Amino acid sequence: MYKNKKISVILPTYNEKDSIRKVVNDFNQLGIIDEIIVINNNAAAGTSEEVAKTKAREVFEPIQGYGAAIKRGFKESTGELVVVCEPDDTFLAADILKFLAYCEDVDIVYGTRTVSHFIWEGANMGVFLKWGNWATAKLMEVIFNTNYLSDVGCTYRLISRKALNSILPVLCVNSNFFGPEMMIRGFQLHLKAIQIPVNYKDRIGTSSVTGDLKKAFFLGLKMIILIIGLRFNLGAKFIRLLERI
Repeated sequence: MYKNKKISVILPTYNEKDSIRKVVNDFNQLGIIDEIIVINNNAAAGTSEEVAKTKAREVFEPIQGYGAAIKRGFKESTGELVVVCEPDDTFLAADILKFLAYCEDVDIVYGTRTVSHFIWEGANMGVFLKWGNWATAKLMEVIFNTNYLSDVGCTYRLISRKALNSILPVLCVNSNFFGPEMMIRGFQLHLKAIQIPVNYKDRIGTSSVTGDLKKAFFLGLKMIILIIGLRFNLGAKFIRLLERI
């Protein structure tokens, strides 16, 4: 717990069989996490066996997509503070302490991977991914008049239970551009947020998205289209169409 507040950690998994046990144990060893939930989103064979060796609770989400997995995790979580992280070992579990340092002042704390001093050697954050995420974040910052943003793709974040209860009903995206939607919905609801730098390492295994430059490029385009579409209050039908492209 943190200051008598229960902490839940959500780890959505698809292709992280070789790293998920390490990541769960890294969070558990901090001694402050009350609940770790692994959302098995049609994950690679052998993933469940690895999770069974840990203290995490595994939940199966059949609807394919990062957003579907995170929303399921939000619904399953019971903590007053809910943390989302990738189980591919690109992030440091200990960085959760940075998020906790801000959680009393804001509703949501987002991570950013674009600060050079925090990008480790071997991390998948080349020129295209770094500046693409930065430029898309700046687009969001300008058209929604938000606080400072420098990364729309960082999946390490913390949200309070009160904020989660208000934002969950309006979340629509099931696919890989869920991250920007969560950010925009929060700003539309006037939730207080801040973005802070986190360590970003070389992942174990290959990403199903950012490991392919072509896929990463088209995901970036969808993020931009989503940001512009939500600025004009386009709804669920627009999002479903974007997900099918």
